[in-house]
Amino acid sequence: MLICLQSAAQKFDLQGNRGARGIMPENTIEGMLKALDLGASTLTMNTVISKDKKVVLSQEPYFNHEFSLRPDGKPITLKDQKNYNIYKMDYEDVKGFDVGSKVHNRFPYQQKFKVYKPLLTETIDAVEAYVKANKLPKPEFSIETKTIPNGDNEFQPEPAEFVELIMKIVNAKKIAKRVTIQSFDIRTLQYLHIHYPKIKTALLIDEKIDFEVNINDLGFKPTVYSPYSVLVGKGLIDRCHAAGVKIIPWTVNSAKDMKYLINLGVDGVITDYPNLYKKVLEEL
Repeated sequence: MLICLQSAAQKFDLQGNRGARGIMPENTIEGMLKALDLGASTLTMNTVISKDKKVVLSQEPYFNHEFSLRPDGKPITLKDQKNYNIYKMDYEDVKGFDVGSKVHNRFPYQQKFKVYKPLLTETIDAVEAYVKANKLPKPEFSIETKTIPNGDNEFQPEPAEFVELIMKIVNAKKIAKRVTIQSFDIRTLQYLHIHYPKIKTALLIDEKIDFEVNINDLGFKPTVYSPYSVLVGKGLIDRCHAAGVKIIPWTVNSAKDMKYLINLGVDGVITDYPNLYKKVLEEL
């Protein structure tokens, strides 16, 4: 039985969402390293682009009022948050904001400390150095392009430029075989599929639309189909597997839900709490 559990654990893709958002500030180097300590096999991270064309870890292309503080330490309001547009700021200015000290109301168990939004380059370097020093398995990187069709040239560059900025880093760091590019915006995935066909892709889904319709709209089979977890049932899992596509739902934040989805046959989960998996594995 132990051998079977170990085998299942090796094949299952435990993805730490934004690092380990439930317990560490999101999209930070510290969060990524914590996820590694907790056994995450893939680190998921969101990326945006600064005015000086740097790839920055961030869920939004602006500073979210829920957890961001201005360089002078003052909070950002919901009304004003989009005025702090990262695409209109050089990275040196972006780095002055604190995204770790303010209590995040939706994640009260997060550790609190002053921290900035890091570059994709320094995040990769820190992760690679950490796994080498601690003799940990090399992780996969799932990098999301945070783009929306009506945000071009206002909150982000156009899809081709966005993808090229990421791929320049991926190739320079020689991690292409361990990278998946994920997105809700099919435009970036379509560009990637044409120009970098060997790179793995993940289609993120947040609406109840048939698998076949989404794949038809995309125009090709992605490596991973990644729907909102409440949309996942046995039928969807079977259709994904019949098409040769892995299914990895987001965001699975309770042991009960994680156990349920594993028993249904998903290939992995994206979770804010990668620490849950060890407990779930013991109960399977």
